Amino acid sequence: MPLIPEPGMRVPGHGCRRSTPRPARCDGRVRIRRPEPGESGWTIDRGHHGRRPHGSAARRASAHGDREGGRRMTTLRVIADHLISGPTDVPDGYSVAIARAIIATTPEGCDVEAIVPGGSDDLVSQVRAELAGLSEVQPTSLSTRGLAMAWSLGAIASSGRGLVHAPGLRAPLRSHDRARGDQISVTVHDTLAWTTPSAIGRDAVTVRKAFLRRARRFADAIVVPSHAVADQLAEIADFGDRIRVIAGAGSIGLTVPADADRRAAALELPTRFILAEGSLGAGDGVTELITGLRRSDPGLPLLVLGADATVPDGTEHDELRADVESGRVRLLGELGPEDRAVVLDRAAVYVFPGIEAGFGAPIIDALRFGLPVVHSDAPALVELVGEAGISVQRGDADSYPELLSSAVAAIIGDDERAARLRIVGSDRAKAFTWRDAGERIWQLHADL
Repeated sequence: MPLIPEPGMRVPGHGCRRSTPRPARCDGRVRIRRPEPGESGWTIDRGHHGRRPHGSAARRASAHGDREGGRRMTTLRVIADHLISGPTDVPDGYSVAIARAIIATTPEGCDVEAIVPGGSDDLVSQVRAELAGLSEVQPTSLSTRGLAMAWSLGAIASSGRGLVHAPGLRAPLRSHDRARGDQISVTVHDTLAWTTPSAIGRDAVTVRKAFLRRARRFADAIVVPSHAVADQLAEIADFGDRIRVIAGAGSIGLTVPADADRRAAALELPTRFILAEGSLGAGDGVTELITGLRRSDPGLPLLVLGADATVPDGTEHDELRADVESGRVRLLGELGPEDRAVVLDRAAVYVFPGIEAGFGAPIIDALRFGLPVVHSDAPALVELVGEAGISVQRGDADSYPELLSSAVAAIIGDDERAARLRIVGSDRAKAFTWRDAGERIWQLHADL
């Protein structure tokens, strides 16, 4: 099977489809169609046999109709997951990025609202600043601390009405009637709660499993970032044909700044270095990479982007502490976008050694910067990178460090191979855009 299937292709085993925008399709209420020559964007037409909205939905549609020459508007409500307290399954930055993509690709006759926790005008102001183009921001009746718990128990008030898209599993899921215009899609980014629970902690496992149970019962669609996650999810529960593969993309606006040399000096970047990304925790593979490079000594220092900026306490980290003190390893921690771009631009090779992954979005940044990539053979990473990197087998914990270091050495010691991977990687990165993701979300809800 191709890594990026043809439009509408079903994935064997569980009936999921890659949600690819298609020509006009009517679901009884709306029809979204591609722009004709000379038109500026996608448009939405009304069917004449669908039910009219009622209650608050009717009032909202009527209000929007005044702005559109009397036409009723379709509103997609996006949950601002990053503003909700508690364990989340949404990767950093994804909630804002996908919401911006949905706003940017809004078809004619549609608009976008945001659902945010109640009790704070600051949250409303924040989401308006982050997501320019929203038609409305709707605070819930509950504050950020209690919202996820209430939703997990089915207490959702009016937040589950209309068309709702959740960038994660935390969503107002309950029984609803699609014929009346209510539908909800949620997103599952990985299956760590089932495959590697120790990597995310007990509280996160409990929350994810609770919401997935509700999603199995009530969600109209389950968005996943890769076919690998779709396969894993189908083994956990039967979702029929509700699973849709909609990949994300890399960081927004990640470009080398004009003062790159100054930033490189401030960061004390070596002339050549190996760059890795991940934490020192179980499952991220960074510790294994450091162990392998310590044994093989490739002659280049290792710089690590991630949550850790210092070596944790404890005698079990004595060797790592010695590596840091000698300069063989540097923990950069989490950098801002400008510094991150400078580091990516100057690295010799990029390593993403994570043992489990649902998508691997940081790799897209590395590919965009033309970096040769070394990664584990986690199915989602193999699917993402394709022929643009070197895949390392994870199966044997004892051999994984050595295999990682050997793959790194194969790139550092072969300029021709590194150059080829740079070209293939840059081309591969172009397959993933936020605009494409936004269009697919709209098409998904039109299909429903």
